[in-house]
Amino acid sequence: MVNTKLIKDLLNESACSHNKTKKSSCDKPKPGATSGGCAFEGAQISLFPYADAVHLVHGPDTCLGASWETRATLTSYQGENNTPLGYCTNVTTQDIIFGGDKKLASALAYIVEHKKPKAIFVYETCVTAMIGDNIDYTCKVASEQFGLPIVAVHAPGFVGSKNLGSRLAGEAVLDALIGTKEPETIHPYGINLIGDYNVTGDMWQYRPILERIGIHVVSTLSGDGRIEAIQQAHTAKLNVIVCAKSLVTLCRKMQERYGIPYVSVSFYGKRDTSNAIRSIVNAFGDADLSARAERIIAEEEAKLEERLAPYRLLLKGKKAILNTGGNKSWSIASALQDIGIEVVATSIQKATEEDIAIAKEYVPIVFKSPATEQPRLIDEHKVDILLAGGRSLYTAIKKRIAFVDVNQEKKVSYGAYGGLENLALDVCAALRNPVFKLVGTQAPWEAA
Repeated sequence: MVNTKLIKDLLNESACSHNKTKKSSCDKPKPGATSGGCAFEGAQISLFPYADAVHLVHGPDTCLGASWETRATLTSYQGENNTPLGYCTNVTTQDIIFGGDKKLASALAYIVEHKKPKAIFVYETCVTAMIGDNIDYTCKVASEQFGLPIVAVHAPGFVGSKNLGSRLAGEAVLDALIGTKEPETIHPYGINLIGDYNVTGDMWQYRPILERIGIHVVSTLSGDGRIEAIQQAHTAKLNVIVCAKSLVTLCRKMQERYGIPYVSVSFYGKRDTSNAIRSIVNAFGDADLSARAERIIAEEEAKLEERLAPYRLLLKGKKAILNTGGNKSWSIASALQDIGIEVVATSIQKATEEDIAIAKEYVPIVFKSPATEQPRLIDEHKVDILLAGGRSLYTAIKKRIAFVDVNQEKKVSYGAYGGLENLALDVCAALRNPVFKLVGTQAPWEAA
């Protein structure tokens, strides 16, 4: 069942910097808060990249359809990837009247027999939360019967926003999985990567660099994640929050419970990638490790600058505007500045208080209402390109400026050094694409 005390605590997270001075949360529910994604969707987004688990939605099939496979979270898992299949108990009117516990138990038995997953996540939805299905008991009985973790995720949509759902998913993983398995050996420079969902392979851009330096990734939550790895996450020496504050509660509680400190970094752009590597390495306080990191950073930056030189000539003097969410309101701005583009404004509509403060350091103008302010800013500053989610494409078409999708629908990685080159290539291609200049004009026969 929904834990109202837990939700209240999560909404006033002490590790959020703004909550240290004022007793209100940037994630506090308000009318319309779930229009950009509800808590149920946030929980699924945070856990779906576990490809060796089955994700079972206990609710109507419309809940599954609203959130299933919402982003291109890539995995290197060699077994059957159950994430894209979409499992649901399909609660009906009859189940609402008589309860859906038996249907849930039957679904769990079917999944264990036919899919043999490493674990099962069971997502509570608005309907099953309101009718009072005892999901915890059903999952506990099934877990004991089948001998594998079956985790109840209590994040029905009505409790709040997508950000809150991610925090509730972190709570479920912390209570049910982390610390339940011991490794054969413990690496002295082991880290957990928290909050990177490996969209289009972002994590694969920087993880090999960390491993070259000597950093061992114990587990990931949750991009390219594995159940067995997250069970051993308590043995890491450092938690690394990658560009996402939604799981800061998990990191704080792991620090309190297991003594694991945490740092928050971004792997977008050259500057931030290099600073992220330094933050991770410096946390260990090892001089040899730091020296090796500086040598590899210098090598990667030199190779990147050589590859970026042709793009800089094309991008000189170009202006951009950003309309994306959360930490990307400033991290993508940093990446654009690294390839020589002036970022005149960024949207902070879905950003936390901390993200807003950082965005103001990177970008001179921040705006909250894209529908009204974005078109005006494009005209006033003679912007050349808009970088945003897919829904903003129509604004770019109307204003006849170039457009690049940088949200979860993007097709290639923009993470770390290699991703910055991909971003430069896509921006140049968009700026040189004639369609954005032609699409708003009359056809020749209409003009005649």
